[in-house]
Amino acid sequence: MAGRDGRLAEWRMRYPSLAELEGPARRRLPYFADDFLHGGTGDELALSRNIAALRGVEVVPRYAVDISKVDTSVELFGRTYSAPVVISPVGLDGSIWPGATRILAEAARDAGIPYMSSTMATATVETVGSILPKGFWFQLYGFPAEEHRVTFDLVRRAEAAGADVLAVTLDIPVPAKRVRDMRNGLTVPFRTTPKMAVAALLHPAWLAALAREGMPQFANLAAYCRPGARKAEIDLFVRNGRAGAGITWEVLKRIRDKWPRAMMIKGVLHPADAEQAASIGLDGIVVSNHGGRQFDASPAPIDVLPAIRAAVGKRIQVLMDSGIMSGADVMKAIACGADAVLVGRAFMLGLAAIGEDGGRHVAETFKEELRIVLAQTGACDLAGIGRLAKRHRSAWSPEEFRVPADAAPAVSRVKGACQ
Repeated sequence: MAGRDGRLAEWRMRYPSLAELEGPARRRLPYFADDFLHGGTGDELALSRNIAALRGVEVVPRYAVDISKVDTSVELFGRTYSAPVVISPVGLDGSIWPGATRILAEAARDAGIPYMSSTMATATVETVGSILPKGFWFQLYGFPAEEHRVTFDLVRRAEAAGADVLAVTLDIPVPAKRVRDMRNGLTVPFRTTPKMAVAALLHPAWLAALAREGMPQFANLAAYCRPGARKAEIDLFVRNGRAGAGITWEVLKRIRDKWPRAMMIKGVLHPADAEQAASIGLDGIVVSNHGGRQFDASPAPIDVLPAIRAAVGKRIQVLMDSGIMSGADVMKAIACGADAVLVGRAFMLGLAAIGEDGGRHVAETFKEELRIVLAQTGACDLAGIGRLAKRHRSAWSPEEFRVPADAAPAVSRVKGACQ
């Protein structure tokens, strides 16, 4: 433990802000892995919009208050965590940094924060549950074939593995057009090209991690292929199974009936969807545009967050992701209505730049920075953030979500369209 603490102190001095992980991460990753980590969909407008919107939020500090007790802890779905930061799911995370699923589960365990592992992770739900007996959350993708046979079996496996929270992803009805990945040939099924092989050889740290951890694959989905299926067969199952599709409100109700613990939906951007989630008995939502990786015209989650919080009040817990890179960003999200945030890219940058210690470094950086801003503003704890004045010029007003019935696009009135 002393050795690890010493290394973390060294990383803290070398990379005092998470933005400083960008350079070393790019140097240590092959080009295709770096593009997969940093890329968005389309022209990547949503990606930049997420960052700009967060930067535009201002919070006014109050001074001459007692800051002798600063508390970053939060209660989420009946369990207390050390900070309102959840390690976010990243699909095929091991292609960015081999072993990522295991490393992030261990980082969450050591930091006392939750980790939401993905259906598309490179270690199984059972493996994550064995590493993280408390604070293990599972992100579920739908597989619509055979009346969601695989979907419901994943629900069963997540429950058996001890997941505290199930989060069903809504915002992947069809695959997005991710131009960087298409240009690099990073598609499903994946095929290694000579150019990729050369790039891997030129990045020895990444290659060593790959040799140690093995070729990344969709570990959770191997069970639905023939015994001993190779990676290419599993990739084909994912593509042909329309991973992420087929989730409707009726399917969500069926999952709610099966799942005995806390349940959320991930990918909410409209107050009406948040209200619908509350009405069918869900416990929370994640306000998200998938990190700018699905629909390029989507608003920044922080900009729709206040209207969504106003719509649901305290009936359900509201989390937010997309663009969070600092303790100040965490505070801004909470000031605008979130109970906690999910963070994906920052943790993957930590792994890419540092390796095994990367997840722990990022978690401790968030906790340290949040302690500092709680003291600097006089908020002292998360509840105190709500008493601070803020300015959020780019926020959507509730009225902007109301579309007149006679303004609906003609295509929606065509028989059979999106029914």
